[in-house]
Amino acid sequence: MWDRLLIDCNVATMHAAPGDPLGVITNAAVGIQDGKIVRIGKRTELAGFRAAEVVPLEGAWVTPGLVDCHTHLVFGGNRADEHALRRAGGSYEDIARAGGGIASTVARTRAASASELISSARWRLHALMAGGVTTVEIKSGYGLDTANEMRLLNAAKALGKTEPVRVVGTLLALHALPPEFANRRDDYVKMVVDEMIPAIAKAGLATSVDAYCDIIAFTPREVERVFRAASEHGLRVRLHAEQLSNQSGAELAAQYRALSADHLEHLDEAGAKAMAEAGTVAVLLPGAFYALQETRKPPVQLLRDHGVRIAVATDCNPGTSPMLSPTLAMNMACTLFGLTPDEALAGMTINAAHALGLEREIGSIAPGKAADFVVWRLESLAELGYWIGLPGPERRIYKGLDA
Repeated sequence: MWDRLLIDCNVATMHAAPGDPLGVITNAAVGIQDGKIVRIGKRTELAGFRAAEVVPLEGAWVTPGLVDCHTHLVFGGNRADEHALRRAGGSYEDIARAGGGIASTVARTRAASASELISSARWRLHALMAGGVTTVEIKSGYGLDTANEMRLLNAAKALGKTEPVRVVGTLLALHALPPEFANRRDDYVKMVVDEMIPAIAKAGLATSVDAYCDIIAFTPREVERVFRAASEHGLRVRLHAEQLSNQSGAELAAQYRALSADHLEHLDEAGAKAMAEAGTVAVLLPGAFYALQETRKPPVQLLRDHGVRIAVATDCNPGTSPMLSPTLAMNMACTLFGLTPDEALAGMTINAAHALGLEREIGSIAPGKAADFVVWRLESLAELGYWIGLPGPERRIYKGLDA
């Protein structure tokens, strides 16, 4: 006997087929046992199976739980003051060079206690969960020394232990230059390579290492040193790439078979081709594009032409994407970047799972995968990319249980 059987629903399995990009099964049923999917099919096909609990969904739509594959959820304070400065005409680069931006969040994060960091991140996490997220990636990057980066990743780990959500920790090793290393860039990168990455890897606090490669951040040469160290310690890599300029970061990421390259507004064809060949996912972040009032969009058609998987994420962070709604991220991906509603949904399910290296566990509805679902009271799933401010699903199921 199974634990649960969901019936009377329409399911988007996210296993694409010709003419059916969402892999839809109408009048479906889903069997759940021990937090895993054991059977999916037409209700008539599962009629002979018994379950301790039968859950009728009255024709609702069921999708995989949403996967937010790029967030900076744990930090101290906020940067609402910088929002006001940008509205007055200041650019992101101007604010960063004047000591604002990431540096201001680093100071507030270092000053916050562990409990304060967890508490402030928890309500942001709850907002994402209310929007349908069942898996969230959380980056560090606001500590900028080994002890504080470990504090951030431990906070993320604590959230995953106490909330019904899967948390994936990422060490954002190169985010900004800390004040104590002013004019000593090489020394900072050396510390990251020789001390920070080995310590994080030994503690098992992250599955991948990220870096910010751009004109106001770190150079490709510096990033490559970090990528080599990550590989030596068994960690995958990711990259903030081509956001404000083209530094050929996407090609570098692909060279190291990165899980993802994220932002990509200035991506060129060489970068897209390299990503396709390496299987590196393009993570689009419309919240940052919107908040920064950028005008150059990621080259979505170029990504399509080369067959690069496209994911979508909130990029929840205090400065450039204070976004707490995954459904709004999907809407913006459609309205600002030109994704279809089907592409946006794939971008926050199966493609986002690929961006975390978890495609065998989550992101689609198939036997053996985690029973993570969201139940939507919608006429069609195109509404996920249509409504502005859709509050979230009717029901959220994590590892088989309502959560």
